[in-house]
Amino acid sequence: MIASRNDALKTLEAVEANLSRLEALWSEIEPLLPEPRKVATADPEKYIEQARIFRQFLGQIPAIDGYELQYAIMEPDEIATTGFDVFELDEFPATVSFVEQLHKQGDLLREYRFKLESKRRTFARQSVRELCESIDSQLQDLKKSARRLAPHSEMPKVKWEKLKAGFREIDALLGKSIKRPERWSDMARHLHFGMKGDFNDIVKLDWPSITGGLERNLYGDQDPLPVSVSDIGELVGSKPSGPVAIELQWKALSPGDFERLIFNIISKTGGYEQPQWLTHTNAPDRGRDLSAYRVDKDPLSGPRRTRIIFACKHVSSVNGTEVGKLRNQMEFWDQPPVDDLVIVTTGRFTNDAVQMIEKHNQSNHRLRIQMWPNSHLEGLLAERPELIAQFRLRT
Repeated sequence: MIASRNDALKTLEAVEANLSRLEALWSEIEPLLPEPRKVATADPEKYIEQARIFRQFLGQIPAIDGYELQYAIMEPDEIATTGFDVFELDEFPATVSFVEQLHKQGDLLREYRFKLESKRRTFARQSVRELCESIDSQLQDLKKSARRLAPHSEMPKVKWEKLKAGFREIDALLGKSIKRPERWSDMARHLHFGMKGDFNDIVKLDWPSITGGLERNLYGDQDPLPVSVSDIGELVGSKPSGPVAIELQWKALSPGDFERLIFNIISKTGGYEQPQWLTHTNAPDRGRDLSAYRVDKDPLSGPRRTRIIFACKHVSSVNGTEVGKLRNQMEFWDQPPVDDLVIVTTGRFTNDAVQMIEKHNQSNHRLRIQMWPNSHLEGLLAERPELIAQFRLRT
């Protein structure tokens, strides 16, 4: 059965509410547990009542990939009996085990919370990218309206309300498990007022920063990759043989995954600042460009910041026509002007593309064009094996 996005969100919110109530109940139960060297709860009647309510809420907590949140609150009689036996033995390991058993419910709650937040990120990833693309398209459409408006005019109400609804939908999907990116509150404020100046701030400042932050927060390092061995020493000691797969599996990436890969390379490399997402909603492949500043430190003159646009092309080859289009598109990002255009592709550059780029770079144009074919990317990733694994590029 395929649930609607709204039904799935309602279910997750209900589980979140029940889990929060369980955590609150446990925070009331735990102080009632016996102090060291004692075997009686502080308030037996309250303890039993809170435990009963806890069990009731636990019945509305579903499993996560087979993991079920178990009931582990000890009954008062069980605490007394076990406690007497432990203290009679007066052995440190037994005492530690008893204390751990008393507080086990808290550990189980934390484990379930961790798994729930992981699933919440997965759910958000499935939907937020689509909503971001919709907002990109709406902003592009609103640019046409903004050009015709006086400086202190209100933005078109119907289109503006649609933009606000998309932003609020993303907010609902993120829930409490996913941190809001920088400038989130700024965009919320600008959406509230809805003036032309607010729109300009959204396009130039808020939205580029938010999209980059969403990528980092949704595709962060919280979720581990599966590893099939339990001991690295045994793996290496077995003296593995046979060839190593040299060519990376670019076809395994979607265009969006490829863009995220390049974003990761930029954001995790020293000397680059303020990586952001940009979008050409009118581009044939709906590809997103990445913007960043490269900082070159001159010991005499001080740092120099170069604005770079990374155009990501998940294609087998880039020809001269495509290079010309990309070069012309740089006028969209002229505030501030672009210094370098880096064309990044999973394929190669045709001869006419190479000739066009070389001729352009020999001219007096301020824009310089760089080529990153798949061979260049393979060299970059060889020094970043964690990204090869994260994006499953090696078969």
